[in-house]
Amino acid sequence: MRRSRPLLLLLLLLLLAPPATAKAAHRPAGDGVVISQADYQGLQAIRHDLADPYGFLRSWNDSGLTACSGAWAGIKCVLGSVVAITLPWRGLGGTLSQRGLGQLTRLRRLSLHDNAIAGPIPASLGFLPDLRGVYLFNNRFSGAVPASIGGCLALQSFDASNNRLTGAIPPAVANSTKLIRLNLSRNALSDEIPAEVAASASLLVLDLSYNNLSGPIPDAFAPSTKSPSKLLNKESITGTYQLVFLSLAHNSLDGPIPESLAKLTKLQDLDLSGNNLNGTIPAELGNLTATLHSFNVSYNNLSGSVPPSLARKFGEPAFTGNILLCGYSASTPCPASPSPAPSEPASPAEESRGRRKFSTKELTLIIAGIVVGVLILLLLCCLLLCFLTRKRSSSGTAAGARSGKQQVAKDAAGARAAAAGRGEKPGSGAAEVESGGDVGGKLVHFDGPLAFTADDLLCATAEIMGKSTYGTVYKATLEDGSLVAVKRLREKITKGHKDFEAEAAVLGRIRHPNLLALRAYYLGPKGEKLLVFDYMPKGSLTSFLHARAPNTPVDWATRMTIAKGTARGLAYLHDDMSIVHGNLTASNVLLDEQCNPKISDFGLSRLMTTAANSNVLAAAGALGYRAPELSKLKKANAKTDVYSLGVIILELLTGKTPAESTNGMDLPQWVASIVKEEWTSEVFDLELMRDAAAGPVGDELMDTLKLALHCVDPAPSVRPEAREVLRQLEQIRPGSDGGAGPSEEGAGEHVPAAPAGDDE
Repeated sequence: MRRSRPLLLLLLLLLLAPPATAKAAHRPAGDGVVISQADYQGLQAIRHDLADPYGFLRSWNDSGLTACSGAWAGIKCVLGSVVAITLPWRGLGGTLSQRGLGQLTRLRRLSLHDNAIAGPIPASLGFLPDLRGVYLFNNRFSGAVPASIGGCLALQSFDASNNRLTGAIPPAVANSTKLIRLNLSRNALSDEIPAEVAASASLLVLDLSYNNLSGPIPDAFAPSTKSPSKLLNKESITGTYQLVFLSLAHNSLDGPIPESLAKLTKLQDLDLSGNNLNGTIPAELGNLTATLHSFNVSYNNLSGSVPPSLARKFGEPAFTGNILLCGYSASTPCPASPSPAPSEPASPAEESRGRRKFSTKELTLIIAGIVVGVLILLLLCCLLLCFLTRKRSSSGTAAGARSGKQQVAKDAAGARAAAAGRGEKPGSGAAEVESGGDVGGKLVHFDGPLAFTADDLLCATAEIMGKSTYGTVYKATLEDGSLVAVKRLREKITKGHKDFEAEAAVLGRIRHPNLLALRAYYLGPKGEKLLVFDYMPKGSLTSFLHARAPNTPVDWATRMTIAKGTARGLAYLHDDMSIVHGNLTASNVLLDEQCNPKISDFGLSRLMTTAANSNVLAAAGALGYRAPELSKLKKANAKTDVYSLGVIILELLTGKTPAESTNGMDLPQWVASIVKEEWTSEVFDLELMRDAAAGPVGDELMDTLKLALHCVDPAPSVRPEAREVLRQLEQIRPGSDGGAGPSEEGAGEHVPAAPAGDDE
């Protein structure tokens, strides 16, 4: 059972800003949106000081008629006031206008990360009363961190990492009592860490790594006085929390590790490596192993014994580079306590007649010799046991092969076939080779790397992986060691041979990176039908999400890879092959070694009778993936497939199984009810909260949630096409499936309050 983690994401539904009091200057035609004169002038000042080599700001035209209608790149408004500027990854240079920002008095979020903007961070940020999120990381900002940001009483997240900032960290930063994420890593900040920052009761994430900070770590870390159990409750924003992520690595800090760190009972990541810390590791830190996921104090000047619980959980890499530290591995034992001195010294004659005392080094060598001898003896015993076991089991090999053969095709035992032909080029059809003999069947290969005969297939050792309405799936090991998945279809529910072969020929030509390829099929002499597919080592998405071992989290990047790949495969089926899946579930999304998804069971309805397909739809409904209109239509279509895709995306976001109802509601209904009650973060899997705190994925989670709810809309006409789902997922997280990237929000939408780690 997974340990519960604190919710680290603060996502408030939109709190509309008060109407702009400044004189209205422009009214675009059609939508009635008004931009205030002050905000219009502020945007023009910002544009003037920024360099825009790629022309992303061309839409910021002089007239301003469309400034708040969604036409100006990266601009969001509420009632005529600019509430968000979101322009990451645009290649922008120049500087950030102090005067221009100061005029945007209703600004809530400023996101300019991953550009090349230089100059100081404007101090006018500190005078924006509604500012909640500032994301300036991966730029070229220089100068000091403005102390004025402590005056942003609504500020929740400030990330200016990987810039060129210098000077001391202003203690006034801690005056922002709602600040939960502060990241100033990878700059050139100097001087000591302010005790006020360490004592901040609101911070969840504090990253000051890779700077030039010096002096001791303040012994002032404040314990929490209020549990953040419901972070979307508006009142909970004012509560006090507790650090879950602390990194002070690669600075020049000295002195001891403060004992007050042990009071942070919800701490998950602690990195103090690469400093000049001295003294011992406080024994009390060993009490945090239940919550700590990452711990590193390597390459310091620490000494003494490592608390045993920390040594057992984190091993040598967490402590290496401290030459006076001991007890964290077998190669660094702590010295034994010296024996008490005798009450009276022995005379030389008595000492020569007494037993010789061994030194610590000699005792170590003697013990090591004994251990090596015991290990050699155990190794010899194991070799002897393996030899006897292999000799006994060799006689049962043939019986095991026969057993596997019976599992794959019970009525095809003894069939013989000529060597199967290799597949033709993609799209050229199937290469068929019929087996000979009185009891022979027919094996048909399609394009692919596998080459095997009917004998190879029927004599493969097999184990059952699962059963469904269509039949039973086996993991089959061929004689050469190759692994394939074999689906043995139920004979009474498939079409006749002629129709079956015609439809199978179509399916065998379909090739796409996110679709599980049909490699071959076998028709037995007594009506049995086998389909051969690639074997997917990680199994289904269902088992990957819900049946994994403890302490094996699935991060957001992996989940987004799965969502995008599934949408890409479904879009190909709909647009290029004109095939409706009809039974898309997490069990039919299989994963390869890199967690790339491949949709299986597509097109199988074309091989089945009408009655069989009705049973499949009923089963999909029981699992929670069936669109509500299918109870009346009795026939799947592209929009019902998109509904199933939406449920899978919700499953990735929530970590919940759709088959399990919550308060009598299915998964889409439950998610919609939570969002309606303004407790949006409650829907997300707790494992995603750590990603949201440690990285800029807050907006990605929210945007993906909006898209999933769009897919499961009760009205089929409202649901997007599969290709549109893919387009929006790519927009939310561009680039390679597993990589990071910026997020783009749809034009004209309201902007949620910035959460911890809220960004693209």
